Amino acid sequence: MDSLVQDHSTVDAQLEDELAALESDMPGLQMRAGNVFVLASKWAERHDAIIAATPAASLDEVQARLRRIGIRWGMMNGARMTAQFPALPPEDPSETRRR
Repeated sequence: MDSLVQDHSTVDAQLEDELAALESDMPGLQMRAGNVFVLASKWAERHDAIIAATPAASLDEVQARLRRIGIRWGMMNGARMTAQFPALPPEDPSETRRR
């Protein structure tokens, strides 16, 4: 069965590997960092190296992905969840509750 999600990524394989490595290395970086400043410095070094290696055609996509990784690990400001998906449909206000 074919996937319904189509990959429109403009990021080459080497950058994909760098982004995946950064994502997978974050738990170790966080664990080994003596304090938040060390962690922030390590994050900034990796972030800047990836940006420097990114061609102009892929820059927007890579920056967005780095931002999502940074938000996930607390390195950048932003909401971790942008929408809520309720498990139940909204209640009909015309119905009265029985207790």
